[in-house]
Amino acid sequence: MRTIPSMTQPGQSASPRERRASPVRGEVVVQLEGVRKSFGPNEVLHGVDLTVHRGEHVVIFGPSGSGKSTLLRTINLLEEPSAGSVRVLGVEYGPGLGAGERRGRALQLRRLVGMVFQQFNLFPHLTALDNIALPLKAAKGVGRSDAEQTAAQALQRVGLLRWAAHFPAELSGGQQQRVAIARALSLDPKVMLFDEPTSALDPELVGEVLAVMRTLAESGMTMVIVTHELNFAREIGDFNVFMDKGLIAESGPRGFFDECVNPRTKQFMAAVL
Repeated sequence: MRTIPSMTQPGQSASPRERRASPVRGEVVVQLEGVRKSFGPNEVLHGVDLTVHRGEHVVIFGPSGSGKSTLLRTINLLEEPSAGSVRVLGVEYGPGLGAGERRGRALQLRRLVGMVFQQFNLFPHLTALDNIALPLKAAKGVGRSDAEQTAAQALQRVGLLRWAAHFPAELSGGQQQRVAIARALSLDPKVMLFDEPTSALDPELVGEVLAVMRTLAESGMTMVIVTHELNFAREIGDFNVFMDKGLIAESGPRGFFDECVNPRTKQFMAAVL
């Protein structure tokens, strides 16, 4: 059996009451302008604008079918926008090119933007460690030893180093999702996207995934999160976005949940909270 690289145990994360204040807005990491997306004759995004700054935690919520996940997927071109601009760290990746401007490549973009999906998408025949090391070897050409060391560090970061040699079938749903988070983190992304990462979990397993996300937020990771966990959104969100019918109906900084004025936003939150 291969020896798992040894690591020190992770430290305790700060309590929610000790959470830092909203970051001072600085460098723009993600900027969407006039983003539209159609599937055949059905337009699901109707010209959405969104700006994400370095270190910011943007939370997107709203009813099913409002375009939340589609919007998230346009950021790393898993869904090609039909129109509008998608910029990550100043490089244009969408169709909204300026005169003489060259479009960035999707592979380059996905090295900058990590994504965690509703489903875990782990290879069942690979251990937790190898599920993380494989993309490092394939996408970045990292050697086996270095890839395994980086994978071990990523597992430590999500509190799963002890389970490095276990296969997905030997892990709970929460543990599998934490491996998926570790896999995305191992590529050292500049921004992390989370598409309803707890929706496929049993309720008792949700907390362990949210705890990892809190720790990432406390570390200063730039995050865009689509979620139905509104109490978590209230706690973590530096900037909050309510979507309805393919548009941003209302948005705002911390305090949004108590200060929103749109009747549709209030109706949704009353039904969910």
